[in-house]
Amino acid sequence: MPARPQDRCLPAIFAPRSTAEMPSGNAATIERDMRTTFSVAAPDDVSLSVRPLDQSEGERRLRQVHRAIAELRRGAPVLVLTAEGGYLVAAAELSGAATLARIGTLAAQPAQLLLAPTRAAAVLQRPAPGGAAVPAVAFRLPPGTTPALLRAFADPTAEPAALRPETAGLPPEIPAAVAIRLAKLARLLPAVLAAPVAEPDDWRAFAARHDLIAVPGADVLGYPDTVAATLTRVGEARVPTEESRETRIIAFRPADGGTEHLAMVVGDPWSAAEPPLVRLHSECFTGDLLGSLRCDCGPQLRGALARMAEEGAGVLLYLSQEGRGIGLVNKLRAYQLQDEGADTLDANTRLGYGADERNFLIAAAMLRELGIDTVRVLTNNPDKVAALAACGIRVAARVPHRFPANEHNDRYLQTKAERFGHLF
Repeated sequence: MPARPQDRCLPAIFAPRSTAEMPSGNAATIERDMRTTFSVAAPDDVSLSVRPLDQSEGERRLRQVHRAIAELRRGAPVLVLTAEGGYLVAAAELSGAATLARIGTLAAQPAQLLLAPTRAAAVLQRPAPGGAAVPAVAFRLPPGTTPALLRAFADPTAEPAALRPETAGLPPEIPAAVAIRLAKLARLLPAVLAAPVAEPDDWRAFAARHDLIAVPGADVLGYPDTVAATLTRVGEARVPTEESRETRIIAFRPADGGTEHLAMVVGDPWSAAEPPLVRLHSECFTGDLLGSLRCDCGPQLRGALARMAEEGAGVLLYLSQEGRGIGLVNKLRAYQLQDEGADTLDANTRLGYGADERNFLIAAAMLRELGIDTVRVLTNNPDKVAALAACGIRVAARVPHRFPANEHNDRYLQTKAERFGHLF
């Protein structure tokens, strides 16, 4: 089932002390750093709001994570530092022979394959050890493991493996959570190689000596929230559209220079007689740009702008969270699984992702920056209403946003109603 809306604003995000400066010393030092990085998660009935971070501090937190993401995406290992020690981590789908050999040389123990629990269940064809609550399940690598075999274990759209991997139980929780989060941030499959490293006298020197990007685990876990807390306006222009002639696009960028999110402001939402109409719209390359009939994203985008133009005001937040947060490539993989019979939720979980991986704190941060704290939400998704409220935005009303189904998306819309709780 989809995550609780409150979880999209947790864990604590509000001005934790930076750990982006790489720690040196032993695991006890790292553990102390991690304890002071996170504050206690808020209970379900407490609304959260964004406390802006100093941009230089935010940039320091995000910098190493951004670099580690780039390393994973090119198939290289990174060094993750946690209270449990240092771990080499590499993306299973991109690890070639050189990466396997490099990990074998530097690691203190043989690498294991960590799979997100839903992917582990698909590989095992039975419930995964620990259930959905654990961050990952560990598997022993068979002798002579090849890149093609790793890809088969990681990717349900790849050629199936001739053998089933042997489980190795549950890995240490924090390192596993960091490794899987890092893969998801890189928009890669949540399947990673992980191997502990014997603790050196100085982690910084070890990383430099072996040409490794090292990243504190706490900064990885806090990355989505730090991104939201460091969003700033970087550009804007008047952009008339077919649906709304009076539209301005305002671009927001996080402190690490990462992906921008856009606010499409129609008319003057600050002078409206009632709270402005707001739509949270996750980018959809296939639906918004190509006019794909597999979803209803294109009609929702254009229909929202037209509705705001009719009212004379509104804000559409165009969030860079393709495929409910899994990225375009993984969305295409999910489409392939849907063509084989899975619905949109099961396709995501077979890839190892949750039903909805989006971070709505970004939307709350953008609204705060625009000076809007009370809204009417244009959506069929009650989770968006609850998530905005959990992130500190007052929701005065939910406004339905329905469009007719077609022969290609009727099952998709039915799944959204039956399994995601959308109201049509």
